[in-house]
Amino acid sequence: MSVENTIVGLWQALSDRNWELLKTYVSDDCIYLDMPVGPAAAAKGPEDIVKRLKIGLEPLASYENFPGLLVSSGPDAMYEHHEEWHWPTGESAVLKFVTVHRVENGKATLWKDYWDMGALTNHAPASWLSDFATADMSWVFDATGLV
Repeated sequence: MSVENTIVGLWQALSDRNWELLKTYVSDDCIYLDMPVGPAAAAKGPEDIVKRLKIGLEPLASYENFPGLLVSSGPDAMYEHHEEWHWPTGESAVLKFVTVHRVENGKATLWKDYWDMGALTNHAPASWLSDFATADMSWVFDATGLV
């Protein structure tokens, strides 16, 4: 599978919140991190990456990723896209992303999301950040020095 097909498939699975399919697009040692949070709160491997993603996305009434510019060079790719988040309480947010991926053997081995944390926290319900305090954090992997 090409780098481009892997990335498009990964993001479509995420947009559909098809967690089992998403796992098939990431390697067992894939490192995922939100760059605004930093490498000390990364996730590693399909199971923990999905645990991490579910914290933010599972409670949403709707979530959709909208494709954008995808540029690749060998195994590395940059993907400019945006997401729309809608909470059951009526709040919504549009998040603009640039994601850096490395793809090897048809699977993402690195996934770094660059986005504006304020674009989310300024529009999320007040309870959104406090919900993280009670979330399963067993996924946390310190990738400092690895990415």
